[in-house]
Amino acid sequence: MSRFHSAVDIIRTKRDGGRLSDDQIDWVIDAYTRGEVAPEQMSALAMAIFLRGMDAGEISRWTAAMIASGEKLTLDVDRPTVDKHSTGGVGDKITLILAPLVAACGAAVPQLSGRGLGHTGGTLDKLEAIPGWSGDVPDLAAQLREVGAVVAAASDRLAPADRKLYALRDVTATVESIPLIASSIMSKKIASGPESLVLDVKVGSGAFMKTTEQARELARTMLAIGQAHGVATTAVLTDMSTPLGRTAGNAVEVAEAVEVLQGGGPQDVVELTLVLAREMLRLAGLDDVDPAAVLASGQAYEVWARMIRAQGGDPEAPLPRPKHVEVVTAEADGVLAEVDALAVGVAAWRLGAGRAAPGDAVQSAAGVKLLAVRGETVSAGQPIAELHTDTPELVPAAREAFLDGIRIAAEADVERPPLVLDVLR
Repeated sequence: MSRFHSAVDIIRTKRDGGRLSDDQIDWVIDAYTRGEVAPEQMSALAMAIFLRGMDAGEISRWTAAMIASGEKLTLDVDRPTVDKHSTGGVGDKITLILAPLVAACGAAVPQLSGRGLGHTGGTLDKLEAIPGWSGDVPDLAAQLREVGAVVAAASDRLAPADRKLYALRDVTATVESIPLIASSIMSKKIASGPESLVLDVKVGSGAFMKTTEQARELARTMLAIGQAHGVATTAVLTDMSTPLGRTAGNAVEVAEAVEVLQGGGPQDVVELTLVLAREMLRLAGLDDVDPAAVLASGQAYEVWARMIRAQGGDPEAPLPRPKHVEVVTAEADGVLAEVDALAVGVAAWRLGAGRAAPGDAVQSAAGVKLLAVRGETVSAGQPIAELHTDTPELVPAAREAFLDGIRIAAEADVERPPLVLDVLR
């Protein structure tokens, strides 16, 4: 075995702060995917990368090797294709609105989404609350041509090296490596074939990136990968210190998304949807289309209904309702100074809306509905939230998590940080 094809030499190179060559990266990703490199060796390499980092060239090549481990989709459609990725948050139902809206504006939106884990919700889990809906779409391009938008489960054939490596990182305390996060996200997105991509990089307690500096570093790393691979990319840094909208869960978030598509809904959800839509349309060369006007016209809702029907769902069917609803009331008069995103996300998770491990079942009707949000005046005894679940015994732990994130202040001087913190192009 040559020097460049030795897992031990590759580990040693990175452990000692060296730069991995293109040959080393290509071989180790391919060999690990095929089982030739042992999990303990890849664990050691992941930890070395976590501690020593990678430069832009290494990250780009690492991403390319993960893409090359599987298929790359070719989307044969007659519209510009543009995708969006969120790094995950609480109450983040934006994809449900954004995909049909941008499609109604003239682009094709191939949105391959995942499931939730822990306190962050998964888009597929939300949509599966709709009776009959399926994320298994045999011909993405056909649906894009007919409807303009698709939200589907990512195929196991896209970047299989990433799926295998992520499972390893999850149990070896190496998830937080920015080079590995960026290459993981971008390998799957680039493999899915869009011409352009908008990244919603969340910042705050309910996000993976807790500080603006961390989020900006991740965003810049992903932008560089996109540029290196010929995918026009924009990153929008957005606040996740408090939940988006007034719901966190599954069916409750679908209902709120439909409200927005029908001309209502919370202002922050509408605001972020339009910010991201404008960036997607700019990259798609459709700057002259006003997404706010399209949303108000009802055209986006029509695309939503067609998209849901195309995937076996009934957009008019009643959504699941919880067997138990627990009302949480304010403990004092004042202003809601804090409604912490992480606390709300953990509460929804404990109610059954999320999963502790891949493969766990989720409850479609579970979640949190906020009756008051940060900055609003409340009175002692006033209902401020509903906890939805089919399993009443889960409520005490969820209630405890929720209340840990609530703070009521005497003075009305509470302001939410700007929703959009920065745009990187």
